[in-house]
Amino acid sequence: MTTWTAKTVGMNGDILDRIERAVLKVRERLLRSTMSLNELGVPYAVVGGNAVASWVATIDEGAVRTTRDVDLLMRRSDLPVITMALEQVGFVYDNISGLDMFRDGIDGKPSDVIHLMFAGEKMRPDHLLPTPEIETVDDAAHFRVIALESLLRMKLMSNRRKDQVPIQDMIGVKLIDETWLANLPPILAERLQQILDTPEM
Repeated sequence: MTTWTAKTVGMNGDILDRIERAVLKVRERLLRSTMSLNELGVPYAVVGGNAVASWVATIDEGAVRTTRDVDLLMRRSDLPVITMALEQVGFVYDNISGLDMFRDGIDGKPSDVIHLMFAGEKMRPDHLLPTPEIETVDDAAHFRVIALESLLRMKLMSNRRKDQVPIQDMIGVKLIDETWLANLPPILAERLQQILDTPEM
């Protein structure tokens, strides 16, 4: 029987420092971008994993899951002014495979980007419904987080395993439960019910 150690899997002594730096880099990108948008008064909402983390932290900070992504919901008509704002703080606009994003500097890695989503538009052609309008609450860290019901709808719309896990996190801390089913379109209610029924899937 093989005993796995840090040495056998290629880890070294600074691995915890590298993990911490990765988390801090995401937070720094989030705060730098949203501070710039706040100063201009441009409507936006933090969505995706950072929004889930913000909501889960209101109940149980120990249940927060880290994310490598910064996802922002905005209006397409605001893209020029948002581009100007983010480029002033070091981000570089790019469009890859039809997806709008900002790399963190000229040499920014594909994993170090801000992903854009546009209110009232489908995120992917196979989505049944468009993204919600921008409705937010203020996070204690001074950025605007998508309203909880809109966040749930966006995660249910994607219907991917990676989007079901954050819903389970929100169910686990009692942010979401069966009472939400009545407020959702039938197809999204069906997806939520499946997650409620199979918490270990």
